Amino acid sequence: MLMKPHISVRLATLALSLSVALFAEDRFLVKVSGDVQALAQRHRLSVVKSFSGSASGVYVLAAPRGADARQVMRNLASEASVRTVEAEKPVTLPGLASRTSPNPLSSRFAAPRLDGTPTFYYTSQAAAAYVNQQAGDIINLDKAHTLANGNGVKVAIVDTGIDRAHPVLSTSIGEGYDFVHNITGGQERVDVNQETTPILDQETTPILDQETTPILDGGTAVILKQETTPILDQETTPILDSVKYPAYGHGTMVAGLIHLVAPRARLMPVRVFGANGAATISQVVEGIYWAVDHGANVINMSFSTVENSPVLAAAISYAAEKGVILVAAAGNDGLATQVWPASYSNVIGVGSTNNFLIRSLFSNYGSPLVSLAAPGEGDVTLYPGNHYAQVWGTSFSTPLVSGGAALLVDINDDMNDPKAASALAHARFIGQQLGAGELDLYQACLAVKKD
Repeated sequence: MLMKPHISVRLATLALSLSVALFAEDRFLVKVSGDVQALAQRHRLSVVKSFSGSASGVYVLAAPRGADARQVMRNLASEASVRTVEAEKPVTLPGLASRTSPNPLSSRFAAPRLDGTPTFYYTSQAAAAYVNQQAGDIINLDKAHTLANGNGVKVAIVDTGIDRAHPVLSTSIGEGYDFVHNITGGQERVDVNQETTPILDQETTPILDQETTPILDGGTAVILKQETTPILDQETTPILDSVKYPAYGHGTMVAGLIHLVAPRARLMPVRVFGANGAATISQVVEGIYWAVDHGANVINMSFSTVENSPVLAAAISYAAEKGVILVAAAGNDGLATQVWPASYSNVIGVGSTNNFLIRSLFSNYGSPLVSLAAPGEGDVTLYPGNHYAQVWGTSFSTPLVSGGAALLVDINDDMNDPKAASALAHARFIGQQLGAGELDLYQACLAVKKD
């Protein structure tokens, strides 16, 4: 039985300390109509970042260390030109668990050996364990592929980037951007040092530490919803330091599951999280606007924040107005709660089940958070360096639905979020406060075909 770990006060304090250390001053995310430089000067602030494209008018402002942050926000809110103002809060992603913490998976998945038999899958060769996994059977994938395969549909993955060199994905990855380093590409491996790269590229694929990863929520922290450290095929030697790189591989693992469902879709890596797990609300917002401006049909968001953000809500609304289908993880707290962006009415929130259609113990549930569910326990996916992984968490049920949305766009290029939500609601009802039920891609595609 998969149990969530106890998160100690010490760990939570460590995460907070790391977050505070990222900036030397207090930062604020504001939406302004008018002269931001004059506004900043009046309040003795500096303009750290000016958003462009559809995000024009959004800025990150900084106050000197020691300033009264609450007073700064009150002063900014009193300005007629300021439409919204909120604190910019960095966050450390899951991965700070003690290496001596109990491993709930060890009795069931000790050094699993996945079937690595090469199997042709649309554009490349892939391991049989990935192509023929049980999750695909549960969501009726083979029958759905008789109707669509996602041909040419652009799916943006707002995450840690994608390994562009992975042989299963290399021909399916389109343009991307790295908002961590402000460079084009969205390559996930950019943070990995030269000592680690040969290990990732070696023939014998190791297995990562099987420790459970804590979820540390707080403030407007953005959390990648990765319930456990990924379990890789074959040996038991760590691929890399999972403390130094707690979020490494997340984006590639998400991309692998989207590719499984929509193998001819174009994947757009929108890198807003670093391998060290650091991100901010402003990076996420900028990434969403960038994806819309660059023609994304679907945006996958395997993360959440426990507090609503006005600027995030505005970015989501803008994307929905442009016809983009938005899909987000419901989170791994095992609660009937609300997290964002999954709780927004124009976002499809995804919960997790096991392969017996039982809600995962870690999955959040309830309305308005969860629209439907998909398999999120032991899914087989891709990992940087021509590796594969088994993964747990709503992070990984979410891309199955995003891939499904790409199939719907393939069938009807006039598809939008409400239409996609309606089609995906043709699911297998299983109760358990999981919305419409278990994802059924064939029924969803049929619903669009009939229309």
